[in-house]
Amino acid sequence: MKHVHPPAEKTALVARLRKIRGQVQAIETMLESDVDCPEVLMQVVSARSALKSFGDVLIHAHLHECIEHAASAAESRRKLRTFLTVLERYVA
Repeated sequence: MKHVHPPAEKTALVARLRKIRGQVQAIETMLESDVDCPEVLMQVVSARSALKSFGDVLIHAHLHECIEHAASAAESRRKLRTFLTVLERYVA
């Protein structure tokens, strides 16, 4: 299965991932520099929040583009079942 994101959406998603990568690299640098744990944890909170936001955008896109606009009702149900399996792991 393949989902082609519109160019503007893809650009925005990649920008979000680059920001998250920067946050994770900052956490590594903080650890290497022996920064106080509460400061490191605040950066972890920021990275987790950004990653959750990224996931939320993907969920929204998948629901609206892949499931809502499936070629048939049967295909929509199949995609929804697959999505629910992944979503159960996502929220765990």
